[in-house]
Amino acid sequence: MQKNDISWFRPLWRRVAVTVFLAIWVVWELFWTQDQFWAFLVGAALAYSLYNFFYAFPKEEPDNGDQSEPPRPPEGDNGPSS
Repeated sequence: MQKNDISWFRPLWRRVAVTVFLAIWVVWELFWTQDQFWAFLVGAALAYSLYNFFYAFPKEEPDNGDQSEPPRPPEGDNGPSS
């Protein structure tokens, strides 16, 4: 996926909406129209969206783009006393 695609699909509701739409379309093609060609094509798109949106989708990135740092010790704490 391109970076623009990833930023547009970042909200979970958009990924779920596209996947649900494709699932409903597959059911429509299989049980109402009984068109195997379109059912196969939409089923492939559904499988592709399931893989890309929920398995391979990149995890959340920090807002500022920096790597997260470990917490620093409180001010005035110089470590163990000798």
